Amino acid sequence: MKKSILLLSIVSIMFAQVPDAPTVYPKGEVGKMVKLGKDIIMNTNTHPLTKEYVGNALKCTSCHLDGGKTKNLGTFIGTAAAFPAYSKREKTVQTLQDRINNCFMRSMNGVRPIVDTEASIAMTTYITWLSSGATMKMNEKKPVNEHFTKVWPNTKELTPLIKKANHENYTNGMNLYNNKCSSCHGVDGQGIATFPPVWGSNSYNTGAGLSKLDKMTTWLKHNMPLGNPNLTQQEAIDISIYVNAQERDAFDLKEHLLPREKMGYYNSKVLEEKHTVESNFKAFGLDLNKIRNDK
Repeated sequence: MKKSILLLSIVSIMFAQVPDAPTVYPKGEVGKMVKLGKDIIMNTNTHPLTKEYVGNALKCTSCHLDGGKTKNLGTFIGTAAAFPAYSKREKTVQTLQDRINNCFMRSMNGVRPIVDTEASIAMTTYITWLSSGATMKMNEKKPVNEHFTKVWPNTKELTPLIKKANHENYTNGMNLYNNKCSSCHGVDGQGIATFPPVWGSNSYNTGAGLSKLDKMTTWLKHNMPLGNPNLTQQEAIDISIYVNAQERDAFDLKEHLLPREKMGYYNSKVLEEKHTVESNFKAFGLDLNKIRNDK
């Protein structure tokens, strides 16, 4: 109980520290680049500069709500100030452009753009603009906004709970999804109108952050339902288990990189990486077949 109260206090303090997004665009060419970056963030899968790199129906704003201008987990406000930052996944110090481009391989289920293309620079410029006035504080441990580095993901508290999951959690997650999520994302998980699909080939693949049970749980707890995040921790866990137990494209890093002669320099020491729905559950000691009660 005391730990939960302490965590809520920490989260409340972090929300209070996230400033408002700037409203005045820079002048001249920098301002034009900020506006271009915003357009790409809001329309990533259809924008002419990025659509060829996107393999699903998602946009950056699908996860970074309102183009990253909210004060919730996933905000871009303050993000640029955390970079360069060390990434355990790539085992290198990553720039903001690296971080953005790598999302195309995972969350966007596409291929990694070349660093320093117009699109890459524009998105970086927009996110940097949203960090105007933030104090530089490079993250030595992970490429995460300083406002949320302590809770993304909240592994220490969540992992023991997720490891205890069973078919009952899956069933409860299905009921919660149908009652709280399906009106926007569809009973079949394929999205409705502007609301994104949450499983299947048009959603994020198994290499994406949200495909990991602890990260999805943390994101849900801070952001859903949209406009009124009110899920309990256990509800967020159960929905994460149900959604991520559905079929989605497997991730093989090599399939998401441009040919070597076109890709430019790939800033990573990890050149082989694979994930499936099954392996993402196995990472928490869970048997997917038992969770879904497959016969």
